[in-house]
Amino acid sequence: MPHLFSYGTLQEDSVQMSTFGRLLEGQQDELPGFEPSRVRIDDPMMAAAIGKTHHANVRFNGRSDSRVRGVVFEITDAELAAADRYEEVAAYKRIVVVLASGKEAWVYVGKGIEHR
Repeated sequence: MPHLFSYGTLQEDSVQMSTFGRLLEGQQDELPGFEPSRVRIDDPMMAAAIGKTHHANVRFNGRSDSRVRGVVFEITDAELAAADRYEEVAAYKRIVVVLASGKEAWVYVGKGIEHR
């Protein structure tokens, strides 16, 4: 089963219920070599609907002392496809990373931002 690392809204109960139909169980982990960043929401209707002007994001910087905290979840392939649909609206792409725990996981990052 795939692992999914979340540093943002996929940790929220309401998002998990609407995206996966269940609450996920996860463990705290970190994404090394990345730093938190934000991406401006260009669609004013989306920004108004969610009450935010920016989406949370991460940016690769390659520094060993940089880490983004989050949660890693074990999910099914069908749930990964559901997460893709959820994140596509916010213009994210999915990449594979190695977490501080050594687990290989998928993470969503903003399209058009270099990540390695």
